[in-house]
Amino acid sequence: MASIELPKPETDSSTSVERAIATRASRRSFTRTPVTLTDVSQLLWAAQGVTHVREGTKMRTAPSAGATYPLTALLEVAPEGCPELEPGLYRYASAHHCLESELETAIHGELTRAALDQEVLRDAPATIVLASNTDRTRQQYPDHGDRYVHMEAGHAAQNVQLVCESRDLCSCPVGAFSDDDVAAVLELSARLEALYLVPFGHGTTDQ
Repeated sequence: MASIELPKPETDSSTSVERAIATRASRRSFTRTPVTLTDVSQLLWAAQGVTHVREGTKMRTAPSAGATYPLTALLEVAPEGCPELEPGLYRYASAHHCLESELETAIHGELTRAALDQEVLRDAPATIVLASNTDRTRQQYPDHGDRYVHMEAGHAAQNVQLVCESRDLCSCPVGAFSDDDVAAVLELSARLEALYLVPFGHGTTDQ
Protein backbone atom coordinates (compact mmCIF):
# COMPACT_ATOMS: atom_id res chain seq x y z
CA MET A 1 0.00 0.00 0.00
CA ALA A 2 1.44 3.35 -1.07
CA SER A 3 2.19 5.80 1.73
CA ILE A 4 2.39 9.57 1.33
CA GLU A 5 4.17 11.63 3.96
CA LEU A 6 2.29 14.74 5.04
CA PRO A 7 3.79 18.11 6.00
CA LYS A 8 4.29 18.53 9.70
CA PRO A 9 1.14 20.07 11.24
CA GLU A 10 1.31 23.56 12.64
CA THR A 11 0.25 24.14 16.24
CA ASP A 12 -0.10 27.92 16.10
CA SER A 13 -1.77 30.48 13.87
CA SER A 14 -2.74 34.13 13.79
CA THR A 15 -6.41 33.21 14.38
CA SER A 16 -7.48 32.77 17.98
CA VAL A 17 -9.75 29.92 19.01
CA GLU A 18 -12.36 32.48 19.99
CA ARG A 19 -12.20 34.10 16.58
CA ALA A 20 -12.53 30.76 14.80
CA ILE A 21 -15.59 29.92 16.92
CA ALA A 22 -17.16 33.30 16.23
CA THR A 23 -16.73 33.04 12.45
CA ARG A 24 -17.44 29.32 12.04
CA ALA A 25 -20.33 28.56 9.71
CA SER A 26 -21.44 25.77 7.43
CA ARG A 27 -20.54 26.98 3.95
CA ARG A 28 -21.74 25.00 0.96
CA SER A 29 -20.27 26.77 -2.09
CA PHE A 30 -16.74 26.18 -3.34
CA THR A 31 -14.61 27.63 -6.10
CA ARG A 32 -12.60 25.41 -8.45
CA THR A 33 -9.39 26.37 -6.64
CA PRO A 34 -7.68 23.17 -5.43
CA VAL A 35 -6.57 22.64 -1.87
CA THR A 36 -2.94 22.03 -0.96
CA LEU A 37 -1.29 19.08 0.72
CA THR A 38 -0.55 21.41 3.64
CA ASP A 39 -4.28 22.10 3.97
CA VAL A 40 -4.99 18.38 3.90
CA SER A 41 -2.31 17.72 6.50
CA GLN A 42 -3.62 20.34 8.88
CA LEU A 43 -7.26 19.25 8.65
CA LEU A 44 -6.58 15.54 9.04
CA TRP A 45 -4.36 16.26 12.02
CA ALA A 46 -7.15 18.38 13.51
CA ALA A 47 -9.56 15.49 13.08
CA GLN A 48 -7.48 12.60 14.40
CA GLY A 49 -3.84 13.61 14.77
CA VAL A 50 -1.60 12.57 17.64
CA THR A 51 -0.84 15.28 20.20
CA HIS A 52 1.04 13.43 22.94
CA VAL A 53 1.68 10.02 24.49
CA ARG A 54 0.22 9.07 27.86
CA GLU A 55 1.08 5.77 29.50
CA GLY A 56 2.02 4.29 26.15
CA THR A 57 -1.14 5.47 24.35
CA LYS A 58 -0.93 7.98 21.52
CA MET A 59 -3.54 10.58 22.44
CA ARG A 60 -5.36 12.39 19.65
CA THR A 61 -6.75 15.84 18.99
CA ALA A 62 -10.37 14.81 19.68
CA PRO A 63 -11.37 13.35 23.06
CA SER A 64 -12.31 9.67 23.05
CA ALA A 65 -14.11 7.69 25.75
CA GLY A 66 -11.52 5.50 27.45
CA ALA A 67 -9.04 6.39 24.69
CA THR A 68 -10.67 3.67 22.59
CA TYR A 69 -10.31 5.77 19.40
CA PRO A 70 -12.92 4.12 17.17
CA LEU A 71 -12.68 6.71 14.39
CA THR A 72 -10.86 6.42 11.09
CA ALA A 73 -10.41 9.53 8.96
CA LEU A 74 -10.56 8.96 5.22
CA LEU A 75 -9.86 11.53 2.52
CA GLU A 76 -11.65 11.58 -0.82
CA VAL A 77 -9.94 13.73 -3.44
CA ALA A 78 -11.78 14.89 -6.55
CA PRO A 79 -10.06 15.15 -9.95
CA GLU A 80 -7.84 18.25 -9.81
CA GLY A 81 -8.87 18.67 -6.17
CA CYS A 82 -5.31 18.67 -4.82
CA PRO A 83 -2.30 18.99 -7.14
CA GLU A 84 -0.08 16.84 -4.92
CA LEU A 85 -2.56 13.94 -4.78
CA GLU A 86 -4.12 11.70 -7.39
CA PRO A 87 -7.92 11.51 -7.28
CA GLY A 88 -9.20 8.66 -5.16
CA LEU A 89 -9.53 7.61 -1.53
CA TYR A 90 -6.87 7.73 1.19
CA ARG A 91 -6.74 6.64 4.82
CA TYR A 92 -5.12 8.92 7.37
CA ALA A 93 -2.59 6.99 9.46
CA SER A 94 -2.52 9.15 12.57
CA ALA A 95 0.36 7.35 14.26
CA HIS A 96 2.72 8.29 11.42
CA HIS A 97 0.88 11.37 10.10
CA CYS A 98 0.73 10.07 6.57
CA LEU A 99 -1.78 9.01 3.93
CA GLU A 100 -2.21 5.46 2.74
CA SER A 101 -3.89 4.91 -0.60
CA GLU A 102 -7.17 2.97 -0.39
CA LEU A 103 -8.71 3.43 -3.84
CA GLU A 104 -6.54 4.58 -6.74
CA THR A 105 -9.40 5.79 -8.90
CA ALA A 106 -11.70 8.80 -8.85
CA ILE A 107 -14.90 8.15 -6.89
CA HIS A 108 -16.09 11.75 -6.64
CA GLY A 109 -19.21 11.34 -8.74
CA GLU A 110 -20.20 8.13 -6.98
CA LEU A 111 -19.71 9.66 -3.53
CA THR A 112 -21.79 12.68 -4.54
CA ARG A 113 -24.63 10.43 -5.67
CA ALA A 114 -24.40 8.40 -2.45
CA ALA A 115 -24.79 11.71 -0.59
CA LEU A 116 -28.10 12.39 -2.33
CA ASP A 117 -26.52 14.48 -5.12
CA GLN A 118 -25.85 17.40 -2.80
CA GLU A 119 -23.99 20.26 -4.45
CA VAL A 120 -21.78 20.70 -1.39
CA LEU A 121 -20.22 17.29 -2.14
CA ARG A 122 -20.21 17.75 -5.90
CA ASP A 123 -18.36 21.09 -5.82
CA ALA A 124 -15.85 20.33 -3.05
CA PRO A 125 -12.27 19.52 -4.10
CA ALA A 126 -11.92 17.10 -1.19
CA THR A 127 -13.98 15.49 1.56
CA ILE A 128 -12.98 14.06 4.92
CA VAL A 129 -15.00 10.97 5.83
CA LEU A 130 -15.23 10.07 9.50
CA ALA A 131 -15.91 6.36 9.86
CA SER A 132 -16.11 4.32 13.05
CA ASN A 133 -15.39 0.86 14.32
CA THR A 134 -17.97 1.28 17.05
CA ASP A 135 -17.27 -2.12 18.61
CA ARG A 136 -13.97 -0.73 19.89
CA THR A 137 -15.90 1.55 22.24
CA ARG A 138 -18.88 -0.77 22.85
CA GLN A 139 -16.56 -3.41 24.29
CA GLN A 140 -15.51 -1.03 27.05
CA TYR A 141 -18.84 0.80 27.36
CA PRO A 142 -21.61 -1.63 26.36
CA ASP A 143 -24.43 0.63 27.59
CA HIS A 144 -23.29 3.94 26.11
CA GLY A 145 -20.71 3.05 23.46
CA ASP A 146 -22.80 4.26 20.53
CA ARG A 147 -23.43 7.60 22.24
CA TYR A 148 -19.75 8.11 22.95
CA VAL A 149 -18.73 7.35 19.37
CA HIS A 150 -21.25 9.85 17.98
CA MET A 151 -19.98 12.46 20.41
CA GLU A 152 -16.42 11.79 19.27
CA ALA A 153 -17.34 12.20 15.62
CA GLY A 154 -18.84 15.58 16.50
CA HIS A 155 -15.66 16.62 18.29
CA ALA A 156 -13.53 15.67 15.27
CA ALA A 157 -15.80 17.42 12.77
CA GLN A 158 -15.80 20.60 14.84
CA ASN A 159 -12.01 20.54 14.98
CA VAL A 160 -11.93 20.38 11.19
CA GLN A 161 -14.32 23.29 10.85
CA LEU A 162 -12.39 25.49 13.26
CA VAL A 163 -9.10 24.83 11.49
CA CYS A 164 -10.82 25.61 8.18
CA GLU A 165 -11.74 28.99 9.67
CA SER A 166 -8.13 29.61 10.66
CA ARG A 167 -6.92 28.78 7.13
CA ASP A 168 -9.56 30.73 5.17
CA LEU A 169 -11.17 27.52 3.99
CA CYS A 170 -14.84 26.61 3.98
CA SER A 171 -16.45 23.39 5.15
CA CYS A 172 -19.84 21.88 5.87
CA PRO A 173 -20.46 18.70 7.88
CA VAL A 174 -22.91 16.43 6.05
CA GLY A 175 -24.92 13.69 7.70
CA ALA A 176 -27.50 13.14 4.96
CA PHE A 177 -26.37 10.22 2.83
CA SER A 178 -27.23 6.63 2.05
CA ASP A 179 -25.31 4.49 4.53
CA ASP A 180 -25.22 1.48 2.22
CA ASP A 181 -24.26 3.48 -0.88
CA VAL A 182 -21.45 5.37 0.88
CA ALA A 183 -20.11 2.11 2.32
CA ALA A 184 -20.16 0.55 -1.15
CA VAL A 185 -18.46 3.52 -2.84
CA LEU A 186 -15.72 3.67 -0.22
CA GLU A 187 -15.47 -0.14 -0.10
CA LEU A 188 -15.62 -0.02 3.68
CA SER A 189 -14.95 -3.21 5.59
CA ALA A 190 -17.84 -4.72 7.56
CA ARG A 191 -16.47 -3.30 10.80
CA LEU A 192 -16.48 0.33 9.61
CA GLU A 193 -19.50 2.65 9.41
CA ALA A 194 -19.44 6.12 7.84
CA LEU A 195 -20.78 8.70 10.29
CA TYR A 196 -19.90 12.09 8.84
CA LEU A 197 -18.81 13.64 5.55
CA VAL A 198 -16.94 16.94 5.77
CA PRO A 199 -16.37 18.50 2.33
CA PHE A 200 -13.95 21.43 2.31
CA GLY A 201 -12.30 23.90 -0.03
CA HIS A 202 -12.00 27.55 -0.94
CA GLY A 203 -15.31 29.34 -0.66
CA THR A 204 -17.09 31.68 -3.00
CA THR A 205 -17.77 35.29 -2.00
CA ASP A 206 -21.57 34.92 -1.95
CA GLN A 207 -21.85 33.03 1.34
